[in-house]
Amino acid sequence: MARTSTAGLRGAFWDPSRLPAGARLSVHPLRTQDGQTVSGFLLAAGGERTVCVIAHPREHLVPHYLAAELVAGGVAVFLQAPRLTGNDIRLEHEIALHDLAAAMGFLRGRGYEKIVALGNSGGGPLWALYNQQALLAPARRIARTPGGRPTKLSDTSLAVPDGIIFVSAHLGQGALLMNGLDPSVTDEGDAFSIDAALDPFDVANGYAEEGQARYAPEFVTRYRAAQRQRVEKIDAFAFDQVRQRAEARQRLKSGTGRRGDEARAAHTPIFPIWRTDADLRCWDLSIDPSERHAGSLWGANPFASNYGSIGFGRVCTPESWLSTWSGIHSNASMAKCAPAIEQPTLLIEFTGDNSTFPSEVDALFDMVGATDKSRAAFAGDHHGRPLSEDTPNPKVQVGAHLCGWLGDHFPLANTAA
Repeated sequence: MARTSTAGLRGAFWDPSRLPAGARLSVHPLRTQDGQTVSGFLLAAGGERTVCVIAHPREHLVPHYLAAELVAGGVAVFLQAPRLTGNDIRLEHEIALHDLAAAMGFLRGRGYEKIVALGNSGGGPLWALYNQQALLAPARRIARTPGGRPTKLSDTSLAVPDGIIFVSAHLGQGALLMNGLDPSVTDEGDAFSIDAALDPFDVANGYAEEGQARYAPEFVTRYRAAQRQRVEKIDAFAFDQVRQRAEARQRLKSGTGRRGDEARAAHTPIFPIWRTDADLRCWDLSIDPSERHAGSLWGANPFASNYGSIGFGRVCTPESWLSTWSGIHSNASMAKCAPAIEQPTLLIEFTGDNSTFPSEVDALFDMVGATDKSRAAFAGDHHGRPLSEDTPNPKVQVGAHLCGWLGDHFPLANTAA
């Protein structure tokens, strides 16, 4: 029986004290259909008929904060580890779908009656892309990544999820980064290059600390246009690098190779993307207002997160940029994929989320093509943590809501939780 203690629930991880008696975590190495090995972690108490698969393109989600809550409610949880944990350098979303396919196949083989995809944050667009491709006939699936790599999706078995849950899901890694890019960068090779007229952290443009920034509508409009222009420039660089390598390979194949073609055909440039933490909404709380605190997911000091080594899309290859972080060419986009959703869908939002904002949640809900869809909001930050020390922790509430929704749609195990 699950205990009611909320000790240890302050972080973005599950609390073992919330698990029902008999719950066990088992590890399952899985072979993907494109020949790689990934790991999955099954958390279950036994007797569950429905399983939720929690996955993310690059985060290791074994300690996910909702896992114990779901198991306590009679739902098994499969925590899928990506093949490239924490690594953006080689991440292509189309290839990551093979990891999800391996998890889905494994769970079908275990005899679960229903499998529900749970996409948290960046896991949302990943599952939306998987679902879109799974619903297509194999011959109609994406054949190549934006960078030209064969996906092999037409030869892969993609089991269709029975339901989909989005928790603090954004509109896609590319959309997230486009809104966060600092467009005042004038030279991609110089982290300190700056166009003062677009500097979001110049008081002359409206910046102030502690959420007191106020950017004029005219500045916001210019800023957003310049952000897209920066993405277009990086896209052009990435495509040019891909083209040069492809041409060198073609010359070698045809016997017309030139000096240096062997190196050019093998070379995959790795490049930094500086200053990716400059979403105006993080500093001007009057834009798309919510209960969020000032600052981004990376903290309240924009100079540390914008110029430091840690940040979204900080190090890329042309292929990973185009597939994951390009707000123009990435296929892992809710705008491209959410309309294909036809299964029952639940959308969970947090009122203090400083990476997914109210207007985006509204847009995402409207995009979902399913007729059976619902949404619920809870007071918390992006990771489901309370907004202050004296406010209730929302994790238990969210878990109860998820289990209630799942019980209305799918069979649950008998549980006393």
